[in-house]
Amino acid sequence: MQMKMNKLLLGLLVASCFVSAQVQSQPQGIDRTVLPIREPARPDIKELDVRNVTPPPRFEVNAPADAPNVLLVLIDDLGFAGTSTFGGAVTTPSFERIASQGVYYNNFHTTAVCSPTRAALKSGRNHHVNNMGAIIETGTQFPGNTGQIPADVTPVAEMLRLNGYSTAAFGKWHELAAWEASISGPMDRWPTRQGFDKFYGFLGGETNQWAPFIYDGTHQVELPEDPDYHFLTDMTNQTVSWVKYQKALTPDKPFFVYYAPGATHAPHHVPQDWIARWKGKFDHGWDVLREQILARQIKQGIVPRGTPLAPKPAAIPDWDSLSADEKKLFSRQAEVFAAFVEMTDHEIGRVIDAIDETGQLDNTLVILVYGDNGTSAEGGRNGMFSEMTYFNGVQERVPDMLKLLDKWGGPETYPHMAAGWAVAFDTPYKWTKQVASDHGGTKVGMAVSWPRGISVNGELRTQFHHVIDVAPTILEAAGLPEPTEVNGVQQRPMDGVSMAYSFDDANAKDRHTTQYFEMFGNRGIYQDGWFARTIHRAPWEQTPRRGLTEDIWELFDTRSDFSLVNDLSQANPEKLAELQALFMQEAEANQALPIDDRVFERVNAALVGRPDLMGGRTSLTLGDGMTGMSENVFLNIKNQSKTITAEVDVPAEGGNGAIIVQGGRFGGWALYVKDGVPAYDYNFLGLQSYSISATKKLKPGRSSLRFEFDYDGGGMGKGGTGRLFVNDRQVAEGRIDRTQPMIFSADETADVGIDLATPVVEAIGAEARSKFTGHISRVTVEVK
Repeated sequence: MQMKMNKLLLGLLVASCFVSAQVQSQPQGIDRTVLPIREPARPDIKELDVRNVTPPPRFEVNAPADAPNVLLVLIDDLGFAGTSTFGGAVTTPSFERIASQGVYYNNFHTTAVCSPTRAALKSGRNHHVNNMGAIIETGTQFPGNTGQIPADVTPVAEMLRLNGYSTAAFGKWHELAAWEASISGPMDRWPTRQGFDKFYGFLGGETNQWAPFIYDGTHQVELPEDPDYHFLTDMTNQTVSWVKYQKALTPDKPFFVYYAPGATHAPHHVPQDWIARWKGKFDHGWDVLREQILARQIKQGIVPRGTPLAPKPAAIPDWDSLSADEKKLFSRQAEVFAAFVEMTDHEIGRVIDAIDETGQLDNTLVILVYGDNGTSAEGGRNGMFSEMTYFNGVQERVPDMLKLLDKWGGPETYPHMAAGWAVAFDTPYKWTKQVASDHGGTKVGMAVSWPRGISVNGELRTQFHHVIDVAPTILEAAGLPEPTEVNGVQQRPMDGVSMAYSFDDANAKDRHTTQYFEMFGNRGIYQDGWFARTIHRAPWEQTPRRGLTEDIWELFDTRSDFSLVNDLSQANPEKLAELQALFMQEAEANQALPIDDRVFERVNAALVGRPDLMGGRTSLTLGDGMTGMSENVFLNIKNQSKTITAEVDVPAEGGNGAIIVQGGRFGGWALYVKDGVPAYDYNFLGLQSYSISATKKLKPGRSSLRFEFDYDGGGMGKGGTGRLFVNDRQVAEGRIDRTQPMIFSADETADVGIDLATPVVEAIGAEARSKFTGHISRVTVEVK
């Protein structure tokens, strides 16, 4: 009886302590400008017996009362005409839903490229201030371009987290300094150290939707054995589960979800049932499509009446001038892209539905940014079966691509579409992604819904805004001040302004009045409706059109010239000179100087002074199970001779599987064993495979394998001779006629003992199927 009584008293004591802790209110008058919020001093207690003391209130940081949940959605590579709300050809009901429940903006801008937009979006500061003058893979030694986000531009996710929010990011990151994306870190700029409690996604600029390389936090995710697996669906499932779980446990705690699919960036990977819905719907071509879109935009009030189409770039052919084969191929490319857009909008709708099911949509600030830049024209004139051909300077041929027409968008392809479609999806503008000096490169569809905080429904807003305005908007909606100090670091003030002033007032005067733009030498400056710019290089051009000091500037009055077709530089040279001087002031103030117009050279860390994890090293020794090494943290074996030496133990039943690989189905190399026979394969962009194989099986027990490649020299991307040795005895020799000069893959990795994601060698496969059946003591890669 006494034992039962003791248990009861213990239970009541624990319960009372729990309740007491739960009901303590947060201290009043706390300072939220310094984060983390300071914990009050602990009381000085001198009483011996706990029964004689009242416990002090428990310190806990809570978000302001009624602070909204926040869902921030950022689609990839989708331009101004990407949604049906903005006159586009693809039905996007999720975007329409949010726009009809709140407001949508036709003058919202990005930086024109992925990484810079993402860093600016989440920090509220201009992209060069984030050291993100371009994508992380092209970082340089200069401030403004290093690719290493500084501590004084803390992202809004960390501000919210330190103010009592649950935070989670799903999908694409592409903000991690290239040399930090390994197990060695540092982890400071990984998503889970940039304000997010949860991260599920990929770190680079793109991923294979059928076979992605993804992380849960900092842990590599093993893909399921599912022939229907698609990353976009997977990341949505993860998002929906997290939202429902978080609300089940803490319904009163607001969340911040950053949902950033790799769609609609290449590769355009979509299930066939989505593609089938678009069959034949683009047979009329991109010229007619542009006219149709503009007509809808005018009818829907997205652009002013009388707005003309900007002329296409000279490099984009008229649709009627194309051959029948070209039209057949290009139409299919557009069908796949449209399907990708539609599927992406559907998945976003699933996230919104999940929030609705929790009963919290009414107090959720939903921000849809349908494009981190304009639609991508990196497919060039013909598009690509394998996007890696673009990064390696190889032009694909229409007859070769036609052979894969029925597989376009499936796992056997890594496709991109012809640039003519990009111009159409950026209607009414002339240019596309990468061109920061044209609204086709920077302006995207944007909508905001917050039923509890926005009193109007379905209204258009025309105020000029930029991605740097999103973070301050979120803070204002949450009732939070912009912090002056975070984690002990004084903060640089945000460059953006809150958009909340325009939510309920269509006629509110613009508050974002000046904005500079710069990307790879394309640059412009906006002020009070005036826009001055220069087109320095088109996305498909390998080199700039002219020197930076020789660039030709144009001047537009955007208040009367929506599509930027009336150049006023000759009529108003004084205004042009004024804006050119203003650009230099803004560029200096935001660390955008010196202007760096190099593109492909910047991929090479040694040429531009970017830190290189392998810098100065000529050899790398690895062991079994070391996997997931991106090209930025692996020894660069391109354009030079190399030797690979592996010490392996072969089981009695024979060896099989990958010893060491780099890359995948669309470019890479592999040293492997197939049915006991060692071999080396070089996969040139998925277009040509070279195999150097022994004829006899390895004997059970310890063997030493060595592959030597003697590069021909004479430039980049040349061939060479390969020789395979077993226990110092040459067993095979062969030619490799071509090698990839610049890059194997954006997301495929180097792996020991397995081939992750897609296979370099189809015969041994990938993932679990490719795992080496023996043991690998060590593998050494050396370059000469």
